[in-house]
Amino acid sequence: MARPRRSREMERGTAGPGPAPSAWAPLRIRLFRTLWIASLVSNVGTWMQTVGAQWLVVHDAHAAILVSLVQTAYTLPAVLFALVGGVLADIFDRVRLLVAVLAGMTATGAALTVLTAAHRMPPALLLMFTFVLGTGAILVAPAYQSLVPDMVPRAQLPAAAALSSININLARAIGPAIWRSTRWSCSGARRPVP
Repeated sequence: MARPRRSREMERGTAGPGPAPSAWAPLRIRLFRTLWIASLVSNVGTWMQTVGAQWLVVHDAHAAILVSLVQTAYTLPAVLFALVGGVLADIFDRVRLLVAVLAGMTATGAALTVLTAAHRMPPALLLMFTFVLGTGAILVAPAYQSLVPDMVPRAQLPAAAALSSININLARAIGPAIWRSTRWSCSGARRPVP
């Protein structure tokens, strides 16, 4: 598969020795900035869903096992499909793969939200949705990580990698906080239908 052509904007940061690029320099590149912001929104949603899913089952009679199963349903795809995600990122156009998988994750999240608000979310269905979202997350990661070197100059790769790590940790802090602040709107939907 041919790599995308590097734009003049990406080439500018690579000419000759000079001062080290700023830690924020990759965000000056429009394409990287757009992908970084989209990734942040997606990661925040992931953490909101993770906390919300665990909260949905915490009042169930079998809460101890269900809370563990929610986390297992999200992380099991990493064990099962990590290699598949890498192969797909190599075989298919990475941008199209990202868009397709993220669209599927958005549809899954929307269905999860509607069914939860309608009080139609039994634990088994919640675990299935969580597994699907975990699978999407593991399919997106290799495509995202392999796109970054095509978007930023080589000198800015360490900063881009650091910004990607910041993105994940920022979402890890913000997602549960946003979920907590919006929980009142779904407080009646916390008990799943048997």
